[in-house]
Amino acid sequence: MSAANVKQPQVAAGGNAAVDLALKKQRLQFRSAELRAELAGHGAGLAPWLAAGDTLRAGALWLRRHPEVAVAAGAALAVARPRIVFRWARRGVVVWQTWSRVRAWLESRRREQ
Repeated sequence: MSAANVKQPQVAAGGNAAVDLALKKQRLQFRSAELRAELAGHGAGLAPWLAAGDTLRAGALWLRRHPEVAVAAGAALAVARPRIVFRWARRGVVVWQTWSRVRAWLESRRREQ
């Protein structure tokens, strides 16, 4: 930008450029506060979903620190309902194999480009 395109603060009749800039800064700060409050109001509908996500993340982190709980639950389920465990294990293997194939296919397509 050239110096001719830059607007210089104009002094109001009998005013001070520093005071004008301070007032402009204050108006901008008030407007920013209004916009932040408005944005928070728009996002209020997402708060329950975000809270649920935070709870799930906290649970996953806790489970990662205490893997013995997951192993014990899996063992108890395998003893109580082995058919269900094998059914879900089979589904998990199918999903894992499918994901591996899709990932390999995507990588081969990326290398071709």
